[in-house]
Amino acid sequence: MLHGLVERPLVFTMDDLRRFPSESRIHFLECSGNPGYTKPYGKTASDLVGLVSCAEWTGVSLKRVLQEAGLKAEAKWVVAEGADAAALTRSIPIEKCLEDAMLVYSQNGERLRPQQGYPLRLLLPGFEGNMSVKWLRRLHVTTEPVYSREETSKYTDLLPDGTAREFSFYMEAKSIITRPSGGQRLSAPGFHEITGIAWSGHGKIARVQVSVDDGKSWQEARLQEPVLTRALTRFRLPWRWDGKPAVIQSRAIDETGYVQPTLAELLAVRGENYFYHNNAIWPWRIAADGEVTNALA
Repeated sequence: MLHGLVERPLVFTMDDLRRFPSESRIHFLECSGNPGYTKPYGKTASDLVGLVSCAEWTGVSLKRVLQEAGLKAEAKWVVAEGADAAALTRSIPIEKCLEDAMLVYSQNGERLRPQQGYPLRLLLPGFEGNMSVKWLRRLHVTTEPVYSREETSKYTDLLPDGTAREFSFYMEAKSIITRPSGGQRLSAPGFHEITGIAWSGHGKIARVQVSVDDGKSWQEARLQEPVLTRALTRFRLPWRWDGKPAVIQSRAIDETGYVQPTLAELLAVRGENYFYHNNAIWPWRIAADGEVTNALA
């Protein structure tokens, strides 16, 4: 159901939606708590940032559907409600709805699986994952956000001065080295390829820099094509390990010029009570015997 500040409230069946021109796009989807700020930190790359995926999504442009209903000029927000037991509800700025939001019914060439929101879910590329409401049943166009449970007691963070940061939609630039990474071991000194993934909710990854000396200096990694907007991008750097202890890490720079920060830099601004949107640089420590561990654990 689509209602509220539209000229023609509409009730769509799936057959109705599938008659609209379809679009297929590749985007990442990430939990805003990927990872949290509190110790103990994970041992492996999957422990740290495993709550992210990247897929090809097929569906209908939300902008096209809103235009079909006759969006009114005073519309500022769209409230999306899911059909799950919690009726998860999120408020989406109209600008995002008219930019690249989608109503998706297929993932990676097949219909959505039940756990992914069958038969229909919202997709908001680059926004925190909980906003891509699954099992979508209602869109309500309004002038104000609804301030649902997921926008007040959840997905809101307390800053050091006591104020609350809410509506922190975008997942900011992030990267992580996946090889070598925690739980792995380098077999011997010599040539090794450092590789990992980078992504940003604000657009394309422009550069990834890698340090092999605990952040004292940085080298430009090579990005693997294709580099897509709001999608995972793989990076690579050839490295000759001398067999001595080392700390390696990566930092992403997106097309807006934003540079991925260190954990210390984030905590200095957000404090110890913050939980969501940890996009810090994550270093790996390589011991003389080749064992790789989390350098911040």
